Amino acid sequence: MNTSKAAFHALFSKDKAKKSTGIPLSAGMVLVTLGIVYGDIGTSPMYTMKAIIAGNGGLLTMSTDVVLGALSLIIWTLTLITTVKYVMVAMKADNHNEGGIFALYSLVKRCAKWLIIPAMIGGAALLADGILTPAVTVTTAIEGLRTIPAAHAIIGDNQHIVVMITIAILCTLFALQKAGTSTIGKAFGPVMTLWFLFLGAMGVMNMFADISVVRALNPVRGILFLFDGKLNAAGLMVLGSVFLCTTGAEALYSDMGHVGKSNIYVSWPFVKVCLILNYLGQGAWIITNHTNESFNAIKDLNPFFEMLPSQLRPFAVILSALAAIIASQALITGSYSIVSEAIKLDLMPHIKISYPSTTKGQIYIPLVNNIMWVGCIGVVLLFQSSEHMEAAYGLAITVTMLMTSILLYTYLAVIRKRLWAAIPFILFFGAIEAMFFFSSLTKFFHGGYFTVLMATAIFVVMFVWRRGTAVERTQSVYLPVDKYIDQLRSLSHDADYTTLADNLVFLTNDSSFDKLDRDILYSILDKRPKRAKAYYFINISLTDDPNTREFIVNDFGTDFLFKITLRLGFRVNQRINTYLYQIVGDLIKNNQLAPQNHKYSIYKEHSEIGDFRFCLLRKVLAPETDINGFDARCLELKYFIRRICGSPARWYGLENSNIVFEYVPLFSKVKRGQKLTRITLDDAAQTGSMPLVEAPMKERIAEIEEDEDIFAEALHKERVENAATVADYVGGDTASFRPLKLDEEEVDEDVFEEQQDTNH
Repeated sequence: MNTSKAAFHALFSKDKAKKSTGIPLSAGMVLVTLGIVYGDIGTSPMYTMKAIIAGNGGLLTMSTDVVLGALSLIIWTLTLITTVKYVMVAMKADNHNEGGIFALYSLVKRCAKWLIIPAMIGGAALLADGILTPAVTVTTAIEGLRTIPAAHAIIGDNQHIVVMITIAILCTLFALQKAGTSTIGKAFGPVMTLWFLFLGAMGVMNMFADISVVRALNPVRGILFLFDGKLNAAGLMVLGSVFLCTTGAEALYSDMGHVGKSNIYVSWPFVKVCLILNYLGQGAWIITNHTNESFNAIKDLNPFFEMLPSQLRPFAVILSALAAIIASQALITGSYSIVSEAIKLDLMPHIKISYPSTTKGQIYIPLVNNIMWVGCIGVVLLFQSSEHMEAAYGLAITVTMLMTSILLYTYLAVIRKRLWAAIPFILFFGAIEAMFFFSSLTKFFHGGYFTVLMATAIFVVMFVWRRGTAVERTQSVYLPVDKYIDQLRSLSHDADYTTLADNLVFLTNDSSFDKLDRDILYSILDKRPKRAKAYYFINISLTDDPNTREFIVNDFGTDFLFKITLRLGFRVNQRINTYLYQIVGDLIKNNQLAPQNHKYSIYKEHSEIGDFRFCLLRKVLAPETDINGFDARCLELKYFIRRICGSPARWYGLENSNIVFEYVPLFSKVKRGQKLTRITLDDAAQTGSMPLVEAPMKERIAEIEEDEDIFAEALHKERVENAATVADYVGGDTASFRPLKLDEEEVDEDVFEEQQDTNH
């Protein structure tokens, strides 16, 4: 069956026409939302007021006006940043119900090419903070054991015991991630519900000590406190501590795809009320006890634990430890979403993603999980105590929030065409977040450098991957298959060449109807012609439906050449060899492919399907490639990262298949070859060696579809120049290319020898 071009495009665009409704509102999902979204912001009462007291000079300095001013800043930070910016504005900017900075960037990327830079900076900073958050929250909770006399008698001031307990908890948490966020959320949801009820109840109980603390709801008190040097000893730097109350807002936005926005809308008011009540309770306790000498003598006093009745503290410590674990969960799941979006945007390499449930947004990425696991353990071992970790906490998130504000401004101004709202938005939130950022900079030399270094490392990975991809695409050429059908037919019957396989399979990223990547055709026809009875070019397209299993075939009017689009649901196992047997069987059944009967077999009835061989192409930087040194270093680093992240053989379930790995030289431009001039023996005796004479070489690379970012823009001139001479160009000048060793995959020696012959 030869699919028409119109039908092909109709089928291929079917998913784009669907509007995903996202995860619907339900009591069960509200419980899941409480379990996996609010952990980070829900544990902020454990350390926010503690940090403010320490920054202001201790408990004795916390007069009524100081407490009311600090509480006002906390309450209105929660209101403005979390409620207004993220819940009311940012969550409206969803990409097929997915949230997070990369989902937002995908909406606005066509508005301005430079927007990829704030997206990369914000994403890198959020991932860096995701490594720090689990360490600081769990450590803070475990240190609360010291407020219990019996536990203090065991632990004392020995921080090593706290470190060991923290590491044990973190190891358990990361080991559970493969179960999926839905399963984890169902387990954590009741715990977090109890936690928020506990926060609210303890806050209300302590508010009766000084009910006038409700005056902190007045925003004027926060503003006056911020700029009153007599009350606020820390000055604007106090915002670095106040900001701790809203660090989970960005994770809330990123986790939207895991739980659905409607479930966040319903659950957030309950969470916010409980948080504010607890902060007010802490404030009332501080006002009542700030002159108490016994409390002033406590080192690193934490009002969250001290305001609790002694009989409730063991329960509170256990519950806070569980809440801290769940706080870590919010950042972990958010990190999965961020990396997934980055992969789709070609900012990170393709890595294995698992879908533990039938809900699209709920994913698990083993490599990311393991990196965060190691990173969190490293943070605990490096900083040891929560006091030191808090110095590094929050700096990265302020950067992410600033970058998100820039993208949201573009979304409001260009996409929604509401410039009247966009300008006040960026001026107001930009000013607030800039103040938070500069106040957090004071933490740089006290631990903030750690998150900056991690964020920088992640940004470098994104940058070199995107830049390397842009350089590669300057030489991507897609050729019409019908011009090469005669050659391919002749090759498939040419007895001068040994048959490489009955079915030779190539994987391609090209989803076009009637074209193929030049490198594939060059591999078949030029780089030692590869004879096969049938050739297959497989493109995999993921759908929004979790269980889609469909394929589209274009046979080009032949019985040996097939371009196949596999349409697979996001949860479907991408084991290509399994599906190929089905597809080939269907082609034989429909008389599109001749039976491939083998003369010998262990079965009574011989199979009509022959053997398969997969040829996987990898681009490499050849010595002849004429690109600047910066781009060359980017490509080298990209290929190094690619080797670390694994092979397509593992992604597509080809570990046990017959595979040939073939390297393809990258020729964005080719250096002019150096031609030797022959001289006679007599002339050589007189003149000695002759200079080399350069011979010109045509640039033979076509223009490809341009990416909408500054990386593609920087290479626009090269694409235009290369496009001019592509008409008669197929394979490229690879005569001098020297193949590198085989890929990191383990292959048989006979495959290696065959590969060497192929390259020669």
